[in-house]
Amino acid sequence: MYMVYGATPKVLGLGVAAGLGCGLFIGWYLRKRFFPTSRSVMKAMGNRTEDGEFKLVLVVRSDLKMSPGIMAAQCSQAALSLYKQAQVRNPEILQQWEDCGQPKVVVEAPNGDSLTDLLAEAVELGLLVSLIEGLDKTQIASTLYTVLGIGPGPSDLIDRVTRNLSLYRN
Repeated sequence: MYMVYGATPKVLGLGVAAGLGCGLFIGWYLRKRFFPTSRSVMKAMGNRTEDGEFKLVLVVRSDLKMSPGIMAAQCSQAALSLYKQAQVRNPEILQQWEDCGQPKVVVEAPNGDSLTDLLAEAVELGLLVSLIEGLDKTQIASTLYTVLGIGPGPSDLIDRVTRNLSLYRN
């Protein structure tokens, strides 16, 4: 056991408790400061479409010609990243999405530039996003973005970003 000279266990316990308390406060503050729930997302939740639908959309680059296995892995990575983000940043939307049956839609984008354009639109609307970089060097250069995940969020808000994209077809 490490001892600080001149410090009693009671003082050390108070120091640990103070450090833990400060850490929790700082974490809470940073979460509220840097990851606020977007006004547009909250507005869309308040003015939901008639059916109150929520969804998650995965946008796959069609120009890379990924094998089905690589594409599935990249989409899974995006979906998992979005789920983890939603747990921390917006559990209310996550619950709404789960209550809707967790709908997921896969659409295609023609190239990497269109992925980054869609990313900018989604971020501007305050939607959760996850941009996945290809990691398999046998099929995809490691610096290429392969999949953009958007959501979960209100369907009408996500549709503003993805309405012009076609469903993915192999």
